Amino acid sequence: MTTADDTGWIGDPAIALRVEEGFDLAAVDPDSTPAYDGSKADGVADLADDSRLDELQERLYAASRSQATDQAVLLVLQAMDSAGKGGIVRHVVGSVDPQGVMLTAFKKPTPEELAHDFLWRIERRLPQPGFIGVFDRSHYEDVLVGRVRALAPAEEIERRYDAINDFEARVVESGTRIVKVMLHISYAEQGARLMERLDRPDKHWKYNPGDVDERALWPDYMAAYQTVFERTSTAAAPWYVVPANRKWYARVAVQRLLVEALETLDPRWPAATFDVEREKERLAATMPA
Repeated sequence: MTTADDTGWIGDPAIALRVEEGFDLAAVDPDSTPAYDGSKADGVADLADDSRLDELQERLYAASRSQATDQAVLLVLQAMDSAGKGGIVRHVVGSVDPQGVMLTAFKKPTPEELAHDFLWRIERRLPQPGFIGVFDRSHYEDVLVGRVRALAPAEEIERRYDAINDFEARVVESGTRIVKVMLHISYAEQGARLMERLDRPDKHWKYNPGDVDERALWPDYMAAYQTVFERTSTAAAPWYVVPANRKWYARVAVQRLLVEALETLDPRWPAATFDVEREKERLAATMPA
């Protein structure tokens, strides 16, 4: 839970950012910082204080090494291009032990993947017990790009919403906590970030000419996201919409969402499978007096 010790938090981001009935994406200000009253400096300081996330992740991983848990966490990151998914991976997930992280960046489906149901490749990349799994894009591409670009018939897109809900319910039932995050930037902010990539030679590798084509479809994507939230934000696996024009806020908000997900799981340190006092005696006997 968020505490008074957190520099800028004045509320619980898991409540402030959660998609509930009646949610309207168009009403979310991408420049806002819901439940956070601190400055950028406060946010950077909070992000740097990652000891709680690190401890909880280590507990989760340790419990799985002793086969004491079936728990895992899955962070799903969805966003328009340049919204900051990579920054979340580097600055938030990158602060924990990489041994306990499974990262998958889903690209255009391969011929083999297209030969199966759209969830086939997703299920193969679910995190193992004890791990934090991160999906950089996900099965939601199949009801976002799939809908906007008409890559599947309308009735198939409609089927996928229910299939996603059933799939995620099974994943949660198996012990995995799902944290679904949409990083929400404005049209103008995306344009500025893409222009920066063109202005800087060291950022050219990040630029894709197709990004400009996708910008022309911005209203269609916003409508597709709205439908996703209405159809797939469930009690078992709710969506969180994180305003992301301020990169520092998006990062510290996702950090808090991960901490709260892990606190809900409450992983415990595994008990020793040996006589601790006896091992102390044996070890002491090998040490100089």
